[in-house]
Amino acid sequence: MTFSIRGFSSRSLVKGGATVSLILGLTAGMASAETTIRFGHVDPAEWQTSKKGAAAQIFKNIVEGQSDMTVEIFPAGALGNESELVQQAQEGITPVVMVSGAMSKICPVAQVLDIPYTFASATQAWAVLDGPFGQELGDYCLEKTGLRTLAYGETGFRNFTNNSHPIKTPEDMKGLKFRVQPIPLYVEMVKGLGGEPTPIAWTELPTALSTGVVDGQENPVGVIYNNNLHKLQKYLTLDGHVYAADFLLINDEFFQSLSPENQAVIARAAKVAGTMGRAIQQFNTAEGVTKVAAEGMEVYTPTAEDLAKFRDAAQPAVKTWLAGELGSDAAWIEKLDAAVAKASN
Repeated sequence: MTFSIRGFSSRSLVKGGATVSLILGLTAGMASAETTIRFGHVDPAEWQTSKKGAAAQIFKNIVEGQSDMTVEIFPAGALGNESELVQQAQEGITPVVMVSGAMSKICPVAQVLDIPYTFASATQAWAVLDGPFGQELGDYCLEKTGLRTLAYGETGFRNFTNNSHPIKTPEDMKGLKFRVQPIPLYVEMVKGLGGEPTPIAWTELPTALSTGVVDGQENPVGVIYNNNLHKLQKYLTLDGHVYAADFLLINDEFFQSLSPENQAVIARAAKVAGTMGRAIQQFNTAEGVTKVAAEGMEVYTPTAEDLAKFRDAAQPAVKTWLAGELGSDAAWIEKLDAAVAKASN
């Protein structure tokens, strides 16, 4: 198995008890291995605007500042799509990757995070993912995939847009065709809400919206704005039906080959990287709502009563389908519900 390790030496970044201070008061580790780590993701490289770009850059800065390890970043799908990155991580070719939807393909229980209207806010999602549930999910997926979840980032809440009329309740979705990702869970969600789901590849979405093949679509606000989808759609409903998480993963065999000191450096760097990705995504969302409204899009924020209607319409169908898919692992649905309830108290 290839890990991109150049070799090992006794050289240490920290000598004579001296320490190197980096951001957030983190202190330098006692690195003893000269190692090159390949880090792949599919988002743009610009760390000021790209959630994965920001996470990768801060990971690199901390690791290189606190150890002899070097991080080579491969952004924007330079090494392939998310599924290809996950395979490379499992093979040790690209030991560190940051992915979102691809995780559920290799660890199906991760799909529970996509159950619609599960999280009422980002802070609630963070509490669940950074707490015992997130740790247990990471441990389970590690056993199944050989990939260790170092931290959870954020792709953000997904919202519906359309060209016909404002969507304030599930009744407003009836008769409308919505582009969804070619993922069964999303198909079941839109069906439950009364819409007509139409799986279409991302690259074909602008044409499908322009030609009226579909009436609407769903994505995080930052994605909607940065890809000019707001110019093709009139109405945005901030229903936040799915909170999408990023998974910062590392090949566990590679991780275990490192010294305890370097493992600690990587673990610290990952936690900050995940937090940085969340921060960038939060900014992109807030800025995106302001910009799409300023450029003519009509934005509606559902009331708590409206959201309860959306949740009651969408969740039963999705949970029934997902329970069938997970089989003996269906208990993860109840585990997530319990974790969310605890985070709400």
